[in-house]
Amino acid sequence: MSPLLIILGAVIIIGAVILVIVGLRSPEGEDPLGARLAEYASRGEKTSLEEIELSQPFSQRVIIPIAKRMGEFVMRFTPQNAIMGMSRKLELAGNPGNLDPAVFFGMRFLGVPVGLIFIWLDSIAPPESFMEGKGFLIGIPASILGFYLPDLFLKSKIDRRQLEVRKAMPDALDLLTICVEAGLGFEAAMQKIDEKWNNELAAAFGRVVREVQLGKLRREALRDMSDRLGISEMTSFVAAVIQSEQLGVSMAQVLRIQADQMRVRRRQIAEEKAHQAPLKMLFPMALFIFPALCIVLMAPAALMFISSGGPLTSGG
Repeated sequence: MSPLLIILGAVIIIGAVILVIVGLRSPEGEDPLGARLAEYASRGEKTSLEEIELSQPFSQRVIIPIAKRMGEFVMRFTPQNAIMGMSRKLELAGNPGNLDPAVFFGMRFLGVPVGLIFIWLDSIAPPESFMEGKGFLIGIPASILGFYLPDLFLKSKIDRRQLEVRKAMPDALDLLTICVEAGLGFEAAMQKIDEKWNNELAAAFGRVVREVQLGKLRREALRDMSDRLGISEMTSFVAAVIQSEQLGVSMAQVLRIQADQMRVRRRQIAEEKAHQAPLKMLFPMALFIFPALCIVLMAPAALMFISSGGPLTSGG
C-alpha cells in the first residue's frame, strides 16, 4: 500500500466535492466583475481591467467559465426536454449561484474525469501497492459519483428551500391578515413581509410585488410564484387568493382561513416526522448504541469468567 497514492486519491475526491459546493454556493444574482468595478469606482482608485479580473474569486475566473464551455458543448447533444427540466430544477432551488443549465451540465461532466485519474494512478502504481489493479474498481464509482453529485446538492437545496417556505407560511399569512385588516392593500402587505423578513418566502413575495409594479397582472405573478416554489400549500393559497379576487370575497377572511389551514398542515407535518423518528433511530441504535451497551454490560462478566479459569481459558 502506498500512502502517497491514498493521499492523492483522497485529495482528488475532496477537491471534486469542493468544486461542486463552490459552484452551487457562489453569490446569487450577482455579477462579480460588475461588483468589483463599482467597488473600485466608489474608492476612486485607478486600476486596470486585468487587475480587477484577477481580484475575482478563483471559481469565477476559472471553474465557472470552464464548466460553462463544457456545458454549452454538452447541450448541443442534449434533448430539449432535459434542458427544460434542468431549468425547472434550478428555478425550484432558487437559482443558486445564478447558474444556467449550461454551467450546471458542465459541472456534472467535470466530475467524470475523476475516474480517469484513478485509472492513470493504477497504471503508474508500483507493484503490491494499494492502487495496483484497482483503477477501474475505484475509478468507475468515482466517475458516477462525480456525475451525480451536483444533482444531489441541487435536490438538497430544493428540499431545504421548500421546507423553509412551508415553515414560514403560517406566520406570513398571519402577518398578511393583520396588515389587510389594518387597511393595507394585498400588495402593500406582501411588501411589508419583504421588508421585515429575510427568507425565501419574503423574497418570493417581494418579487411578486415588483412584477405587479412593472405591469404584470397580480394573478399571473402569483401563479408564477407558485410555480417557482413548487409546493402544494402555496398552490392552494394562490388559488384561494385568485378566487376571492374574482368573486369579490373579503381578502382578510380568506387570508385568515388560509392561515388556520397552513398552521394545521404544519402541525400535521411535524407529527408525521415525529412518528418517523423511531424508525430512523433504529439503524444508528443497532449499529452504534447496542454494541457499545453490550460491551459495557458483558465485558466485566466475561473478564471475571476468564480470570476464574472458565472454559474460555481451558479451551474446553
